[in-house]
Amino acid sequence: MADNSTRRGPGHGPGGPRGGFRKPKDLRGTLGKLMRYLGRYKAMLVIVVVLLVISSACSVAGSYLIKPLINDYILPGDFAGLARMLCVMAGVYGVGALCSYGYARIMVHVAQNTVAKLRADLFDKMQKLPLKFFDTHTHGELMSRYTNDIETVSEALNNSFASLISCSLTFVGTVVMMIVLSPILTLITFAMLVVMLLVVKTIGGRSRRYFAAQQKAIGAVNGYIEEMIEGQKVIKVFNHEEAAKAGFRGLNETYRDAGTRAQAYAGAMMPAMGNLSYINYAITCCVGGLLAIRSGDLGGLSAFLQYTRQVSQPITQISQQVNTILSAVAGAERVFEIMEAQPEVDEGKVTLVRVTESPDGALKEAGFDTGAWAWKKPDGTLIPLRGDVRFDHVVFGYDDRKIILHDISLFAKPGQKIAFVGSTGAGKTTITSLINRFYEIQSGTITYDGIDVRNIQKDSLRRSLGAVLQDTHLFTGTVADNIRYGRLEATDEEVEAAARLAGADTFIRHLPNGYQTVLSDEGGSLSQGERQLLNIARAACANPPVLILDEATSSIDTRTEKLIEKGMDRLMAGRTVFVIAHRLSTVRNSQAIMVLEQGNIIERGDHEDLLAQHGRYYQLYTGQAELA
Repeated sequence: MADNSTRRGPGHGPGGPRGGFRKPKDLRGTLGKLMRYLGRYKAMLVIVVVLLVISSACSVAGSYLIKPLINDYILPGDFAGLARMLCVMAGVYGVGALCSYGYARIMVHVAQNTVAKLRADLFDKMQKLPLKFFDTHTHGELMSRYTNDIETVSEALNNSFASLISCSLTFVGTVVMMIVLSPILTLITFAMLVVMLLVVKTIGGRSRRYFAAQQKAIGAVNGYIEEMIEGQKVIKVFNHEEAAKAGFRGLNETYRDAGTRAQAYAGAMMPAMGNLSYINYAITCCVGGLLAIRSGDLGGLSAFLQYTRQVSQPITQISQQVNTILSAVAGAERVFEIMEAQPEVDEGKVTLVRVTESPDGALKEAGFDTGAWAWKKPDGTLIPLRGDVRFDHVVFGYDDRKIILHDISLFAKPGQKIAFVGSTGAGKTTITSLINRFYEIQSGTITYDGIDVRNIQKDSLRRSLGAVLQDTHLFTGTVADNIRYGRLEATDEEVEAAARLAGADTFIRHLPNGYQTVLSDEGGSLSQGERQLLNIARAACANPPVLILDEATSSIDTRTEKLIEKGMDRLMAGRTVFVIAHRLSTVRNSQAIMVLEQGNIIERGDHEDLLAQHGRYYQLYTGQAELA
C-alpha cells in the first residue's frame, strides 16, 4: 500500500479573502448548512440585526443633521442653538458607535463558537471515515480544511456578514436621503456610480484571474520548499544545492510574475475608485452650488455632499464583503464535503467482552479486567477468543478495476507465527489490513475464531489485534502516555510491565524524567531503535491475542535489531502472529511462511520445506535473488 505521508495539498495562497474568491458549487445549499450552525444563536443574531439597524440609521441621520445645523443655527448666528444641535449630533454618533461595538462584540462570540463547533464536528467526522478515504485525499488537502477553509469561514462570520448588512442598510438609507435632499444631484451621482461599477467589474475580474494564478504558484513554491527541507540530507549528500536553487528560482519567478500582476490590479482598485469619487464630488459641488444659489439651501448642499462622499464607500465595501463571503461559502462547502462523506460502515453484531471461566469451563461475562476475552453473539452466546484466523479464497482490490489479491487462502491456528515475504507491492501489508477490516474484500471470507469478521463490530475486532509497524508514530506527551496509547485504562504498573516486556525499560529510566519524559516531534530526541521499542511496548500494553508485525525491524541496524527481536519474541509468546519481513533471518522460526508475488501465494511451508523446494524463497535466502 502506498504511503501517503509525503503527499501535499496546496500551500496557503491569497485565494481566500485577501485576493479573489473561489466560487461555491452550491451557494444556497451551503449557506443553509452554515445557517443551521448559526441557528443556535437566534436570539443573539436578532440583537445583532437590531443593533445594525440602529447603527446604520445613526450614520445616515448624523449626516442629515448638517442641513439644519447650517441653515437654522450657523447662518442665523444662533450659537446657543448650535451648541444644542452639536450635542444632539454627538449623541446620535455616540449611539451609533455603541451599537457598532455591541454587534461586533456579539458577532465575535457567535463566530468563534460556531467555528469551534464546526472544527470539532469535522474532527469527529474524520475519526469515522475509512482508511480508503485518506488514501484518496492528501494530508495537505485535509489540513487545508482545518486551516484555510475554516479560517475563511471565521473571517466571514466575524466581520463580513454583519458588515454586508450594515453597508447595505447604510447604502439604502443614504440613497433615500439623497433623493429627499435633491433628485437632480442624485441622478448625477448615480451616473458616476455606474461608471465606478464598470471600473470595479473590469479591474476586479482581471484581479481575480491573476490572484488564482498567484494561488497556484504559491502552492507550487510551498510544496517545493517543503520537499527540499525534508530532503536536505539527500541534497547535501549528492551536492544538489545548485540544482535545487535553480528549481526554486524558476518557481519563485513564476510566483513573482503572478503576484506582480495580481497586486497591480488589486492596487489600482482603490486609487481608481478614489479618483472617480473626487470627480463625482467636484461635479456635484459645481451643480449643487448653482442650485444652492437659487434656493439658498446651503445646509442641504452640505448634507448632500456628505452623502456623496459616503455613497461610494458601501458599494466598495459590499464588493469586498461579497468576495469574502463567497470565499467563505466555498471553504465551508469543502468542509461539508468531508462531513457528508460516507462513514466507515459497520454492520457487525458480535462484540468483544471480558469473561471469567468457572472450574467446569463455563464462561461468564465480567465487568472488570480478567485477562480473558470472549466473543459475544447477539443471542448472548460466548465464544472464547483464541486467535484462529483464516482466509478462504479472498479476492481484494482497492477498486474493482485493479485487483491486488487473487484467491488468497491461508490459516493461522492459535499461537502460530505466520510470515509473509515477497517483493514490494506483492500484497503483504494488504493482507494484514484486511484482518483489521481497514478495507472490505470483493469476495471470499475471513474468519476469526470461526466468526466472519464482517459480523464482528470493528472496534471489538481491532481491540483484539495489535500492530507493530515499520513507521513508528509517537504522539506529543510523556513516554508513559505513548505506551498507554495501546490501552488507555492501563495503570502505571502495567505500563512499566509492558516496557520491561518489550525491553524498553532500561533506556526509559535513563531519560531525564524517566516515564514522565515529554516527547515531541514524534520522539525526535530518541533513536530509531528506541522509538521502535516504545512501539513494541505500546502493543504489549494492549495485550492482544493476535499480533501483526509489519517490517518492524527493516530500518534498524543489526545490533539494535537483536535487542528489538528479544522484545518481540517475548511479546509474541502465546499469541497468533503475522509477520511481514524483508530480512528472512527473522522468519525462520515461523510455523508457516507465505511467499507472495503480484497478489498470489506462489510458495508456502516452513523454513525447511521452502528451502527443499528450491523455489523463490530458496533463491532469496541463498542470495541468488533479492527482494525488489
